[in-house]
Amino acid sequence: MSLQANVMDALKEAMKSKDKVALEALRAIKSALLLAQTSGTQKEVDEAEELAILQRLVKQRKESAAIYLQQNRTDLAEPELAQVEIIAQFLPSQMNEEALKAAIAAIIAQSGASSIKDMGKVMGLASKQLAGKADGKAISNVVKQLLG
Repeated sequence: MSLQANVMDALKEAMKSKDKVALEALRAIKSALLLAQTSGTQKEVDEAEELAILQRLVKQRKESAAIYLQQNRTDLAEPELAQVEIIAQFLPSQMNEEALKAAIAAIIAQSGASSIKDMGKVMGLASKQLAGKADGKAISNVVKQLLG
């Protein structure tokens, strides 16, 4: 079943249960997918683009929540974090830190990187191979840790 079909089913369930936070998050996903379909020349959005859209939505909400928490506005941060949980249901499961370190160590060995100067090369490979499985910031931190 496609991502759009899954989102529509979840949207119907959220409407039935009158879950306002879920409705807002699911409508954001639906809107982003429709925008991606209509903005380009292609009619269908492939799975990699869908993952990128979902990751972007999660990142936006996490950043907003962090700003709200810095300003001591937990009333605004909590709905953002709740939306992150709902959007994350449509993403593949995220790698834990040990698995991420092992995968990046293998990428470093494969690419022959030896110092922090090679970070760009490693990040490019890691971002492609771990797309949807790990956050870019987490990948960057592990690469710096292993190369530094």
